[in-house]
Amino acid sequence: MTVGRAQSAPADGNESLRQALRAQVLESPDLLPEPRVEPGVGVEKLGSPGPLLDALDRYLAHLRVERGLLPATLESYARDLQEYLGWLRRERILSLAQVTEQTILQHLAALHTRGLGQSSQARHLAALRGLHKFANAEGLAPLDPAERVGATRGERPLPSFLGVGEVDRLLSQPDAKSSSGARDKAMLELLYASGLRVSELVALPLLAVDLRAGLMRVRGKGSKERIVPVGARAQAALQTYLLQPRGALLGTQQSRDLFVTPRGRRMTRQGFWKLLARYARCAGIAGRVYPHTLRHSFATHLLERGADLRAVQAMLGHADIATTQIYTHVDRERLKAVISKHPRA
Repeated sequence: MTVGRAQSAPADGNESLRQALRAQVLESPDLLPEPRVEPGVGVEKLGSPGPLLDALDRYLAHLRVERGLLPATLESYARDLQEYLGWLRRERILSLAQVTEQTILQHLAALHTRGLGQSSQARHLAALRGLHKFANAEGLAPLDPAERVGATRGERPLPSFLGVGEVDRLLSQPDAKSSSGARDKAMLELLYASGLRVSELVALPLLAVDLRAGLMRVRGKGSKERIVPVGARAQAALQTYLLQPRGALLGTQQSRDLFVTPRGRRMTRQGFWKLLARYARCAGIAGRVYPHTLRHSFATHLLERGADLRAVQAMLGHADIATTQIYTHVDRERLKAVISKHPRA
C-alpha cells in the first residue's frame, strides 16, 4: 500500500503544528534530554531544526490530513516520536537515513531498561515503524530499518469495568436541576448507553443525535462514521438538556457542538475527565474511574446479557473483532470467580 504524500496538506494549516512540535521537541527537557557534547559536536548543532524534525513535521501532517487521525491519537504519536527523536539526537543520529535496525533495537532495549511496559513498548514501536515507513516512501531515507522489527506482545490486561449498581450510583450523581448538571447527566448517560470514546462524545455536533429515531451518528477513529442506538434513559437525559439547560449555558453565544460550557465552547476531554472523577468519588466508587471505564462497562454488560459479539463490535467501532473479544474474557473470568465459591470447586 503506497503511503500518500503529506505535501497535499494546506501549508497554512500545518504551520502552527510544525511550530508547536518544534517548540516541544527542542525546548521540553522531558522530551529532549541534554545532549552529550563530544569533541567536534556542538549543542547548537544537536538542538537545531533539521532532517529529523522535518520528517516528523511531514509525517504528523500526513497522519492528520490524509489518514484523518483524531487529535488525541495524533498527540499520542507525537509524544512517542518526540521521545524517539530525543534519543536519536543523544546518540548523535541527526537524520532518519542514519538509523539502522540495530539502532531501533537499542532504542527498544533502552525503553525496556527504563521499565516501560510491553504494551507501551508495542505502541512506541508502532509509532516509529510508521515514521520510518513514511520516510522511506517519501524518499527521506533509502531503507526502512524498522520493517523487520517486531514487538513482543505480553498478556493483554483485562479491561476494568463497573458493576451495574456502581453505574446506577454514578449516573445518579449529577443534579439535573442545574444547567451544568443536566449537561453532565446527559453526557454520562450517553457514554454508558452507547459505549462512545470520550473523544467521540465531546466532538458530537448538535445535529448528530436523532431523538425521534433513537439513533446517533458518530465519527470515530480515522474519521469513520457509524450509527449507534441511543437508549431510552439517555434519550430522556438528552431531551432534558436540549430543552433549556444548553441554551442557558450558551447565553447569547452560538455553538454547533452538542455539549458546551458557559463560555460557549465545546466541552473538552480533560474537563469531562475531571467531572467524571468528581462524580465517581461522590458515588463512593473505589479506585479511579476513567471515561473508558464506562465504555468497558457498556460492552461487558451487553455481552453478559447475551448480546451478539458482532453487534457490540459495530457499536464500539472496532475494526477488528479480536479487539471486542477481550470482553468475552472478562465474562469468563467473572464466571470462574463465581464457580470458585462452589463447595466442590
